[in-house]
Amino acid sequence: MAMTQSQLVADELTRRTGRAVELVGVTTEGDVSKALLAQMGGTGVFVSALRDRLLSGEVDFAVHSLKDLPTGAAEGIALAATPVRDDPRDALCGPAKLADLPRGARVGTGSPRRVAQLKALRPDLEVVPIRGNADTRLRKVTDGELDAVVLAYAGLGRIGRRDEVSEVFDPDQMLPAPGQGALALECRADRDDLRELLATVDDPATRAAVTAERTVLAVLEAGCSAPVGAYAAEVEQKLRLTAAVVADDGSRQIRLSASGHPGQAERLGRDLAAELLARGADQLMGERH
Repeated sequence: MAMTQSQLVADELTRRTGRAVELVGVTTEGDVSKALLAQMGGTGVFVSALRDRLLSGEVDFAVHSLKDLPTGAAEGIALAATPVRDDPRDALCGPAKLADLPRGARVGTGSPRRVAQLKALRPDLEVVPIRGNADTRLRKVTDGELDAVVLAYAGLGRIGRRDEVSEVFDPDQMLPAPGQGALALECRADRDDLRELLATVDDPATRAAVTAERTVLAVLEAGCSAPVGAYAAEVEQKLRLTAAVVADDGSRQIRLSASGHPGQAERLGRDLAAELLARGADQLMGERH
């Protein structure tokens, strides 16, 4: 998946600038560990090794799935571009839609956010924690170990596996992870030449949307181990942001929406997060066990 995403970026950068791009593979802790992402300390496990290569000058820029990027600033590193976002929604892969799965069906996911929202939609499900790449997870369905799995629709498209999707969840059903479907291009902050080059593939609408979403996550001080969903999109020249914090068992959730100018994306995210906290989001996240 990572190499496929990087190749897409490389091809687009070459198309726009004429500059050749050489891919350099980097193995991260998140790639090799079999532990669940939340148990490894969250999103940073896919990022730190790449940032080390950037700072040492071994690579010029790095391509990340934006939802894997920690919300805090990294010293010496700049988020140089967010290319046009792919479909941010979650998808169910299995023989039937969620409503048509048998009672007590076993559905696999490694995301606490998806676990909580699946249980809110179908409290009878047995949600099974899983790790591994998309092919490994899909194989658990074809082998009969699981009835279905939930994966990012964008990722399935990038590896040519969308034919295995039985249902794509509307954000009204299941809010995606902040930044899901988007890519992030990072380089050293002192490389003005690279920042200018990478800016050629930056998409302002994507940057505004993901800034709002990730600001919610940052203000809530939550990461991938918290059941927080957020999605922003431009509607009639305004940025509409929806975010939710969901109890682990899906029994309760606090869900709010707000709209604002795309140029005020960070403020929009901060204000909505503050309202979530005022409604008790911190207590809901504090009840995790």
